[in-house]
Amino acid sequence: MRSLCFAVLLALLSGYTFAQAYPSRPIHFVVPFPASGPTDIITRAIGQKLSEVVGQPVVIDNRPGAGGAIGSEAVARSAPDGYTILMGTTSTHSIGPTLNPKTPYSVERDFAPVSLAATAPNILVVSPRLPVKNVRDLIALAKAQPGKLNYASSGVGTIIHLSAELFRSMAGIEIVHVPYKGVALAIPDIVSGQVALMFDNIVSALPQVKAGHERALAVTSLRRSALAPDIPTVAESGLPGYESDTYFGVFGPAHTPKPVIALLSRNLSQVVQFPDLKEQLAKQGAEPVGSDPEQLVAAVRSHTTKWEKVIRDAGVKIE
Repeated sequence: MRSLCFAVLLALLSGYTFAQAYPSRPIHFVVPFPASGPTDIITRAIGQKLSEVVGQPVVIDNRPGAGGAIGSEAVARSAPDGYTILMGTTSTHSIGPTLNPKTPYSVERDFAPVSLAATAPNILVVSPRLPVKNVRDLIALAKAQPGKLNYASSGVGTIIHLSAELFRSMAGIEIVHVPYKGVALAIPDIVSGQVALMFDNIVSALPQVKAGHERALAVTSLRRSALAPDIPTVAESGLPGYESDTYFGVFGPAHTPKPVIALLSRNLSQVVQFPDLKEQLAKQGAEPVGSDPEQLVAAVRSHTTKWEKVIRDAGVKIE
């Protein structure tokens, strides 16, 4: 018993001593998606401020592929020392593992949650040729013409696809899914009226809306977006209770020392509230959060439960 108590005390002291010296070298912040995308832009903005606070470089490391699974697995398999962290999202930690039983990591077993950094909504847009002005009009038209309206997505199982499936289910309508290899490829068909509607990333959609190529009906968050405060939410404009957003959460590998996790969590919660960073995030349609690890766990579980039901009810399967 004495030996066991001594071993536990030694481990605690070692972790404490390590945390006191942390960080003493650059931190690698892995983005599991390509450069210049929303996750990359948000991570770079946060990483820059985190570097200023911790006094060490924060190196952004893009490792895209397999819907974010490649970069996520790389972090899960890295040394649990706080020097490799991941910007996980709804796709990597809630939808992907639910949709693909062969996902090469376990969200609960292989990661140490750090902080819920930010959330961001999508936006419901329709073709300017579609005779609807709001969500109520759209639902009424879809009910009057079951199976006649179609919607675009950036691929099966993406948040854009599942946002539409959640809308279809809650509204009790029948609309047809038309998957594309990317949102940009769907825009000409939205403009021409070949495709009726789409749930798109708010940042990429707003220029199309302002140019008159698309008509914005609503944002998918429960609150209006600071990026487009004049656009109502889906919930307030015809479908109460509807909500679909993307979370951006920071994770380390499992078994990262708790004092290191606590330090990172405090620092991240601090930097996302810096006025200039909040302004940068707002330009991406993102709302800063900053949280302890437990709040991130709660967000992951809540989103996983929601999207598991949508995937199951809609019979969504990866191709």
